Amino acid sequence: MTFEEFPFNEALKEGLQAMNFEKPTPVQEQTIPVILAKRDVISCAQTGTGKTAAFLLPLLNNLMTDNHDKKKVNAIIMSPTRELAQQIDQQMEGFSYFLPISSVAVYGGNDSQAWDVQRNGLTRGADVVIATPGRMLSHINLQNIDFSGVKYLILDEADRMLDMGFFDDIMRIVKLLPADRQTIMFSATMPHKIRELAKTILNNPVEIKIAIARPPDSIMQAAYICTESQKLLILKHLFSVNVPNKVIIFAGKKQRVRELALILKRKGLPAEAMHSDLEQRDRDHVMHEFRNGRINILVATDIVARGIDIDDITLIINYEAPRDVEDYVHRIGRTARAEAKGMAITLVSEADQPRFKNIEDFLEKTIYKIPLPPEVGLMPAYNPKAASENSPRGKFKGRTQNHASKQRGKQGGKHRPPRQKPNN
Repeated sequence: MTFEEFPFNEALKEGLQAMNFEKPTPVQEQTIPVILAKRDVISCAQTGTGKTAAFLLPLLNNLMTDNHDKKKVNAIIMSPTRELAQQIDQQMEGFSYFLPISSVAVYGGNDSQAWDVQRNGLTRGADVVIATPGRMLSHINLQNIDFSGVKYLILDEADRMLDMGFFDDIMRIVKLLPADRQTIMFSATMPHKIRELAKTILNNPVEIKIAIARPPDSIMQAAYICTESQKLLILKHLFSVNVPNKVIIFAGKKQRVRELALILKRKGLPAEAMHSDLEQRDRDHVMHEFRNGRINILVATDIVARGIDIDDITLIINYEAPRDVEDYVHRIGRTARAEAKGMAITLVSEADQPRFKNIEDFLEKTIYKIPLPPEVGLMPAYNPKAASENSPRGKFKGRTQNHASKQRGKQGGKHRPPRQKPNN
């Protein structure tokens, strides 16, 4: 199937041709006809499947063919983060280049001039508003916005919005919208809370589920089996000779991200932290420096795993195994883009082992375990079942030695670093 086969407006097709869009992805092929038919949709699809175009293209087409008030807001797209809102806005500009459709991105962390642009778009009736829930509520609380013309509501990465505590904000906004509207919800996962939200705001939705795509073969995946206290030593070893061009180190918590970035900078490495506590101008500056190669190492929470497209990232390091398989796929999917090759390394402590085994089970393959460097010390046994049965403070009774440690003999144990409590 090609995009030419969709009953799109000719000006929209012209935009697709200019952007070299030829064949739809599976999520686009399944979702676009349903949205064009004005049905509510709940779609389970991860980042990287083309879901942004899956809702933007039929939305733009419907706005071109519908009768709607040009002086009112006609569609609202909500996303969990500023970065994702920015990316949606950029794609919106590309797809609507030949269309008489206006849009405004509404997210926090900007200067007063950006606030004025956002306010004008909301009060004067931009056709499409792309917003984070918190920033949208800030405008709602300060000025009278007419939402009576809203025909379309799209929630992107709904699971992430709920994880970030936006449920009440979303419901406050939804209550201001006309009941007679089309509602579209995208989520990478489909837990109970997402299904409950869908029952509340969607009307007889069509459910579309796209299987989680396994990482491409162009990503070389590997892991270090280690203790928590060995992780920093492994990072030091990895960057001891040179720093690969554009590295992202993912950590699950903001405090850990800040600590790692500070440690790396103290060692003279070009590293910066990226997390949701940063002001927008600081986040924009960090991303600009990273894109332009002035920062080689980005230490980040999962805020960067979704919605950020940088083509020349060569190495992904998971400082711990992600809790969800989806998060692992999102994270390592930041490398090997645009037909390039890349590498993903996961540091797997005892507590990480059950989660890492789940990842291997999903991938249906064993990920290569790199022997620990001699200076790091002895390698723990890889026994996920035992790790899951032990208490969080439990220890392995048995240890294995990697090849380098065996060659050192009994002296290898002298170089083991002192055991430290995990910094959670």
